[in-house]
Amino acid sequence: MSLTLILTHPGGAHKDEFLACCLLAALHRVPIVRREPSEADLADPTIAVVDVGGQHAPERNNFDHHQFPADHPPICALSLVLQHLGVYADARQFCDWLEPAEWFDTRGPNVTSKWLGVDRGTMNKLTSPIDITLLRRFAKAKRLEPGEPLWEILSYIGQDTLEYLRDLRANIDFVAQHAEFWNMDGHEILFLPRTDPLRDDPSAGIDRYLESTGKSRSIAALIYPDRRGAGYGLSRHNDDPRYDFTRIQNEPDVHFAHARGFIAKTSAVEIARVKQLLALARV
Repeated sequence: MSLTLILTHPGGAHKDEFLACCLLAALHRVPIVRREPSEADLADPTIAVVDVGGQHAPERNNFDHHQFPADHPPICALSLVLQHLGVYADARQFCDWLEPAEWFDTRGPNVTSKWLGVDRGTMNKLTSPIDITLLRRFAKAKRLEPGEPLWEILSYIGQDTLEYLRDLRANIDFVAQHAEFWNMDGHEILFLPRTDPLRDDPSAGIDRYLESTGKSRSIAALIYPDRRGAGYGLSRHNDDPRYDFTRIQNEPDVHFAHARGFIAKTSAVEIARVKQLLALARV
């Protein structure tokens, strides 16, 4: 359903409603108003009521969490909007900042710092002036219209977040479809073959795919199409010490090997030769 307005509370601004408004602005390109909602607002499904109003009714685009009980799992207005858009599971898995944001908004800084295992002072040191200025300017605004600088920044943030999740999911699904696992001397290598057409960034999504499948710790090295050439890139995974690619830097079909040994590029396309290079790089 198309929106005509995004409405959130006045006063101090927080990251959860700010980011929730970013997502909705990117999708609907409608004004954002900061005021208390009326009953008519809550009943109107073309008005998204975010982080205020005491209702979670996604069918009417109402996204408040404050009415949840105190022992409810940490979830904020941003979480509810992500759920409504069908990307919450991926966001929780692949946006490392999301769960701390949920804790911070629902449990406060002291409880969150304990949950993270850091002291409150450390958390303060991680505060960015970008966060401070954007939230401060957002809090001061009563109405933001498309085309205004701050509204467009919100829209950019929402677009980039949704594009990141969309592209990452596509990349992970691609890796899942095409990846092979080689057993080399008792450990595993992930091999991603060249495809036609070749993806813009063939190796994108490999790390997140391995995390999602529980294989991240068992993979020692990666082999994937070189997007700048006809061959392959070879790299250590998680800086595994069992491979040092400076050992193949003088091979005639290796045109790059990083001085620290964690990556190399080869023009070789024959799988047997790629495996040979991998064996030569074994420490």
